[in-house]
Amino acid sequence: MDIFWQSIALVLLLEGIGPLLFPNKWRWYLRKLSEEPVSGLRQVGAVLCGMAGVIYLFLV
Repeated sequence: MDIFWQSIALVLLLEGIGPLLFPNKWRWYLRKLSEEPVSGLRQVGAVLCGMAGVIYLFLV
């Protein structure tokens, strides 16, 4: 269970770096992302989750 909480902490850390260091670029990125069609966002999410799952299984 410790690994789970450590991974959550790492995700939060990585997610917070963008807005902290580059707030204007982050805002621009979010605007561009909000203009994308839902199907495209789902495809990107599926690919990223799939890649993360494969990498995680490889490392474990």
